[in-house]
Amino acid sequence: MRTIDWVNGAIELIDQTLLPQRVEVHRVTELPQLIDDIQRLAVRGAPALGVAGAFGVALIAASVQAEHGDDELDRDEVRRQAAILREARPTAVNLSWGVDRALTKLDAGAAAILDEAVLIRDEDIAACISMGLRGADLTRELAAKDRVSVMTICNTGSLATVERGTALGVIETLFEQGSLIEALPLETRPLLQGARLTAWELERMQAPFRLLIDSAGPFLLSRGIADAVFIGADRIAANGDTANKVGSFSLALAAQHAGVPFIVVAPESTIDMRTASGADIEIEDRGVDEVVGFGGTRTAPAGIDAVNPAFDVTPHDLITAIVTERRVILLSRGETLESVSLESLRS
Repeated sequence: MRTIDWVNGAIELIDQTLLPQRVEVHRVTELPQLIDDIQRLAVRGAPALGVAGAFGVALIAASVQAEHGDDELDRDEVRRQAAILREARPTAVNLSWGVDRALTKLDAGAAAILDEAVLIRDEDIAACISMGLRGADLTRELAAKDRVSVMTICNTGSLATVERGTALGVIETLFEQGSLIEALPLETRPLLQGARLTAWELERMQAPFRLLIDSAGPFLLSRGIADAVFIGADRIAANGDTANKVGSFSLALAAQHAGVPFIVVAPESTIDMRTASGADIEIEDRGVDEVVGFGGTRTAPAGIDAVNPAFDVTPHDLITAIVTERRVILLSRGETLESVSLESLRS
């Protein structure tokens, strides 16, 4: 089952707000629908947002062309609507990356835009397979063990990509290779993506796991519960600073204290060399409502304020390694995104 795809002239995506109680595929035929799905987290996860951005431009182009009823595509109108889509969520660089890459085919027409979006989808699937293999090998090497227990936060599985996933894709690969003792997902407050989504995916793959309360993660790392910590990323700055689901920073601090490898798993499209450091990453605050209640039930006193950052930034000096589909950058050994560049790999 793919999280997001192009089917018969429209975007189809799993509505993640309904999981795990109900699996429902939402068919998106208009830009406002897609923006709403992105903002209410019906589709989420950096790589999936990249695919959504590309398919969104294909949807815009098809709609604009149909509206004008001629062979000439109104490129200015496509760009105008694409700019609105591009800003639907500010922290995850993949959304704007997917929009911008699809727009490179604008002069070639609507069909070429769709072809590029489909290519982005297929590349994402292949990237997740590659990240899983690289990450599994690296984990065994760093832990110096054939079988490991691993901790993770938020959801980085197939629901955050198209298939398999980034950090959870590594866990899936370890499981398939017989190297997983257990996975230890955190519940991930306030929207419980770990409890609702990651636990659902681990159960579907029949992998051994236990769900942890968020506040216990750092303490349990100090007690040796895990051999490694995996996170995904919504943006990786040029110096290696990484924005991910809020709670990642505290796990990185605890992992350093415990001497446990802290590994970021994300596709190359999540690396933003135009952003110098984590200080330059805009952090989305999702407002009060998600904090003061859940599932339609109020859990806090009426009228109070709240701080609800969706992400935090883990400094590069707390990160052991970054794993992409193309390379492994061992930050803990002094490697950088520039020193282990794609150009050097090609040469």
